Amino acid sequence: MATTNRRPTRRETREVARQPRGDVTRQAILRAAERIFADVGYATARLEDVAVEVGIRRPSIVYYFPGKQELYDEIEADIFASMHEFVQDRLAGVTDPMQRLLALLDAWLDFLILRPTAARIIQRLIADHGPRGDNPIEFSDSALRDLEAVIAAGMEKGDFAPVSAMHILQTISAGALMYVGNPAQLGAKREYDPADPEELARFRALQHKLARAAVAF
Repeated sequence: MATTNRRPTRRETREVARQPRGDVTRQAILRAAERIFADVGYATARLEDVAVEVGIRRPSIVYYFPGKQELYDEIEADIFASMHEFVQDRLAGVTDPMQRLLALLDAWLDFLILRPTAARIIQRLIADHGPRGDNPIEFSDSALRDLEAVIAAGMEKGDFAPVSAMHILQTISAGALMYVGNPAQLGAKREYDPADPEELARFRALQHKLARAAVAF
């Protein structure tokens, strides 16, 4: 059961009458590469495979990106920058600590539903630090800081019991990655569509229940 792979980035909000051909090719490379990195991982992905999917020659990719690392870096950077922007839009005007926590969790979940390749790339990043070398949070730090800020504000106001933001991350919010990234990995009888409204509503309600329990006194 396929889900949409629309990319909720800042570029989507800009009205562009006409894109230069080079920019169109560059975006096609990024879209194809994101799917391939999500499907086979950084180590296995090849620029040749990206070129075939886009319908260009490998040297054309090198014109835009010097190598596989630079191409991957651009994709991962965009995933987390776009996720951060998605979260900030959802948190705008929300002042109640609990509602801010739920809005952040909802934003992460909805972002991954819209961009399921991002969920699989993040899962691979967790399992294999190779692409990031000695700095695994080079691009993901913004997501960690978003969660830490919400939890810290809730505790400072006295609405949340003392709780580690990283415990929330590793338990409740990490569930969104599994929910979006693994629907076809549970056997045919358990397969589901993460974007199905009823399925999504049930998962969201469970996340909210867990989040409330996690910060309760």
